[in-house]
Amino acid sequence: MSGTNLSNRPYLSVVMPAYNEEATLKQIVDKVLELDFLLELIIVDDCSKDRTPEIAQALTNADERVRYVRQSVNSGKTEALKTGFSLTKGTVVIVQDADLEYDPSEISDVVMPIAEGHADVVYGSRFMVKKAARVLYFYHYLANKGLTFLSNCLTNLNMSDVETCYKAFRGEIIRNMTITSSGFGFEIEVTAKVAKLKCAVYEVPISYYGRTYEEGKKIGFKDGVAALFYILKYNWLTDLKSSYREIPKSLLQEKNESLALETNE
Repeated sequence: MSGTNLSNRPYLSVVMPAYNEEATLKQIVDKVLELDFLLELIIVDDCSKDRTPEIAQALTNADERVRYVRQSVNSGKTEALKTGFSLTKGTVVIVQDADLEYDPSEISDVVMPIAEGHADVVYGSRFMVKKAARVLYFYHYLANKGLTFLSNCLTNLNMSDVETCYKAFRGEIIRNMTITSSGFGFEIEVTAKVAKLKCAVYEVPISYYGRTYEEGKKIGFKDGVAALFYILKYNWLTDLKSSYREIPKSLLQEKNESLALETNE
């Protein structure tokens, strides 16, 4: 897809993990469906115990772009994402949580560097440039900045927000990635494995409408401790070959190969 502008046709797969999100699921799905470049929305229900399944099925019946899958057991966000990624068909794939912390109207900003042929991977940063952001837990802010700093030390990427939900990928990158972490480990693992590709990674500023624990926030102290382990595991103890089933080519590699072919001709 080197140099290809995708803006004139549906190209985006959205993967939405959901666990007990009956209060927000319909509202967030309706917002995603407003994207005119949306190819598909895959809702992966992590064995919810509320009305999430009924709501998700109704949304699927109402719009052919929506697909609903239910996990057989509750296995955490990372397993839900793995299921969703394996089902995607889009040239670009992005993660969207099923709550209201991230605004789908900003997805176009996140995926645009990929759609225009500049980036392989784009993260939506809550800290790069301050947009609308709910003021919440200071200790969460410190933990996020600390994990991002440690991750950057080992990846040599100058990211500002590795724990963000909005991560967009060229489809062949995320579909070929071998994901082995659990819980909320995806954020750290995927960053380490993207860094190993030495591909074009971008960040764009996004808004953040965070939730309190009373409102349904799920990540906690144990997830932060696990993230420290994952930073070491996926940066020091995991190589490029074991990170992907088939190592995808970066935009730069594709461009260089195209130039070589043109030169030979």
